Amino acid sequence: MGVPISTAYNQWTQFEDFPKFMDGVEEITQTDDRHNHWKTKIAGVSREFDTEIVDQVPDDHVAWRTTNGDVKQTGMVRFEPIDATHTRVMMEMDFQPSGTAEKVGDMTGMLDRQVKGDLKRFKHFIEERGTSTGGYRGTL
Repeated sequence: MGVPISTAYNQWTQFEDFPKFMDGVEEITQTDDRHNHWKTKIAGVSREFDTEIVDQVPDDHVAWRTTNGDVKQTGMVRFEPIDATHTRVMMEMDFQPSGTAEKVGDMTGMLDRQVKGDLKRFKHFIEERGTSTGGYRGTL
């Protein structure tokens, strides 16, 4: 991405902005520094779930897990500086599909394509802005 690491990281910590670039994410409500409530609708299937940030280091990574609800997943997004004005963003997720639509989507690589699309939209979102909408610099 064509932004410094702190800009990319700061924007990623603005969870309530995720619907602006994540396909299928309808709403995220941040309840405190560690917890978020998600509402999604993917392939016509609505889901609600809660996530907890389990590890967070500014300008390095954010890791999460679901704590309850319709989705079971863990994940981590990592930020790596390429140079002073460019950042590499990498995401890892472990998702346990439930229901026929999710199992078929997982087998056909839909989740992988969706994550890659979300990261491309994030890149466009932050590069177009040039600055983050806010940022959380705490370590969890």
